[in-house]
Amino acid sequence: MQIRRTVRVTESELLQRIRLALGRTVTLFRNNVGQAWIGEIHRRGQEMWIHNPRPLQAGLCRGSADLIGWRRVTVTPEMVGSNIAVFTAIEVKTPRGRVSEEQQAFIDALAADGGIAVVARSVDDALAGVEGRG
Repeated sequence: MQIRRTVRVTESELLQRIRLALGRTVTLFRNNVGQAWIGEIHRRGQEMWIHNPRPLQAGLCRGSADLIGWRRVTVTPEMVGSNIAVFTAIEVKTPRGRVSEEQQAFIDALAADGGIAVVARSVDDALAGVEGRG
């Protein structure tokens, strides 16, 4: 009797594997989206507080993909063999991960406008999506 072990990969590990696998064909950057507070930081022992706090929004926009960047594409002869960069976004999810409505809206909008938009649950998903096979 053979026991099969399923190795669960975290989203962070999967994200790194995808970046490595696509590194020669796509320029990708990690896109962390969130909010933090900035201002004058004061400390006393273990305590810390912010005077005159202001919100700092990080990342491209709410719902934007985990990996963003571009894929270089050589256009048709009618365009004199120019190279263009096609905006590329990869939303990385584990097999059980859920795509939020905002994330799906971002992916759908990018795809509708001619960008490369992929939800990847594996390296193979990412490769297929970027190569137009997904």
